[in-house]
Amino acid sequence: MAEINKNEVLLEAKGLYKTYTQTSGFFVRKQRVIKALNNVSLLIKQGETLAIVGESGSGKSTLARCLLQLQALDQGELFFKGKTLTSLDVKDKKHLKRHIQMVFQDPYASLNPRMKIEEILEEGLVIHDLGDKEVRQAKVRSMIKKVGLTVPDLKKYPHQFSGGQRQRIGIARALIVEPELVICDEPVSALDVSIQAQILLLLKDLQKELGLSYLFISHDLRVVRHMADKIAVMHQGKIVEQGFTKSIYEKPKANYTRELLNAIPGNHFKFKVS
Repeated sequence: MAEINKNEVLLEAKGLYKTYTQTSGFFVRKQRVIKALNNVSLLIKQGETLAIVGESGSGKSTLARCLLQLQALDQGELFFKGKTLTSLDVKDKKHLKRHIQMVFQDPYASLNPRMKIEEILEEGLVIHDLGDKEVRQAKVRSMIKKVGLTVPDLKKYPHQFSGGQRQRIGIARALIVEPELVICDEPVSALDVSIQAQILLLLKDLQKELGLSYLFISHDLRVVRHMADKIAVMHQGKIVEQGFTKSIYEKPKANYTRELLNAIPGNHFKFKVS
């Protein structure tokens, strides 16, 4: 089990803004400004899981892309271990991408169908210049076993695996470069319910073993309850409530949070919405 300092802030976001302009109409063109992120602030400490929850279109995926520096912010500050991220040069951005990795929602679309699994896993090590060929191959063999697959699986192609197995490969690809923060963007929503629990358990086991921090994006509050230390609830680009998981589930303050909790199937205790 990796040693971690749970008091150390790993990632901090202050006052993030991101807008899009949507054009509609054929003869008369109309433009509408969408505030995908509207004054969003959060922080993640080492070894903890912060869940971002909300309906589709609430800004969750935009937040993930901005944290990964895949999209530019209109305004706001980002810090990783105290170092500002919003003015990085190319070299520093490459270094950052090693330490912040992502597990994608769709295990069918996120793996290159033309590459063998060993090539997919080794690619990140090559990009970040981590070890010679022998060291890289040893890391690849070790990581495939960590996620519950076998060394012979490395010679196969993505189409030879089930959705759950492909997501295990996606997790291995993210973790092989030894990141400190992993952004999980709806990592089980495309999987059968019977497989979801296996993947969530794997993520928790790997977090404990490797000392990882997770930003866990989901619309499913049943999943989040078992994964997160803290929760931030997003609605229309804003964080309307955030706090420890237990307090969010037992004493939600925002009407929108109460509505989300009331919508959980099988939840017999309903919160009053004013």
